[in-house]
Amino acid sequence: MLANYIDMAMEQAVYEIIENEETYWGEIEGFQGVWAQHVTLEGCRRELRDALGDWIALRLQLNLPIPNIASIDLNHLNRHYEAHYV
Repeated sequence: MLANYIDMAMEQAVYEIIENEETYWGEIEGFQGVWAQHVTLEGCRRELRDALGDWIALRLQLNLPIPNIASIDLNHLNRHYEAHYV
């Protein structure tokens, strides 16, 4: 489920070339603070995927909402964690 969620989120990623720096910039709309910059497009994609994974982990740990994507809801993971560990 988590891998599918990340794959679906990555399909929404937008990339652009920053010409004066000769690097690629990537971000995913709706995921505030999830962005990446790298000298290659593929490197930017890898960095963005890592940033998204870290963002999801932090949101789960802090019990913050995570947007649903393609009817995948990760927010129930927070409720499961709280029920067992709080």
